[in-house]
Amino acid sequence: MSGQLYDGIGEAFEGFKGLPLARYGEVPGFLALVGDVKGRSVLDLASGTGFYSRELKRRGASDVLGVDISGAMVDAARALEGAEPLGTRYEVGDVAELRAFDEPFDLAIAVQLFNYADSVATIERMCRNIHRSLAAGADFFVFTQNPDFRFDGPSLAKYGFLCESLGEETEIGPRERLTALLDPPISFEANPPGREVLEKSLRAAGFDGITWVPLEISEAGVRAYGEEFWADHDANPPLTMLRCRA
Repeated sequence: MSGQLYDGIGEAFEGFKGLPLARYGEVPGFLALVGDVKGRSVLDLASGTGFYSRELKRRGASDVLGVDISGAMVDAARALEGAEPLGTRYEVGDVAELRAFDEPFDLAIAVQLFNYADSVATIERMCRNIHRSLAAGADFFVFTQNPDFRFDGPSLAKYGFLCESLGEETEIGPRERLTALLDPPISFEANPPGREVLEKSLRAAGFDGITWVPLEISEAGVRAYGEEFWADHDANPPLTMLRCRA
């Protein structure tokens, strides 16, 4: 796998979290799913510029290590840590070749980690490495593309993103182009795993209690834009979450 996809984005990636769907859906929804992290060690996989690493450290995590395949992303995360020291740590690493850690982590998170795997075997290897890195009974929280998303539904542009089919199906799932409508827009191709692929890979690695959790728009988002604004999202949610146990 290659980190080049994100190397040209760097700190601009932080802007994703300000787009309506991320600000009022992803961020509050995922943080609520993860819940209380006080005194717990966290492994943040595909940590990007460290948004969740920093947020979970602020919320009392004892130790947070972010791992990302992109050197540019890790550089941006370290720069943000330098500007506001919280004690978060970052390293460049491919989760498919994840190193062994001296101590197991109390929980792990992965936001869009699996979108860029080149095969089902790679996803399976990622899951085994994550399981190996966690304490027995630890939670693993995943934020991912909704496997049931319909590409022929209304545009997501008003929510800050485009999600378009590339018309190609792989063993992992349908290939797509994702565009964050920043200035300038940032596009990249992805191949998020289907429901069965992800569930089978997690189970084969030793995870159990796999539970899909729908992503809902926060009350703040409804107040800011009104219920009607979010109707297209609610009818065809593009994103979802799951939790499981090591």
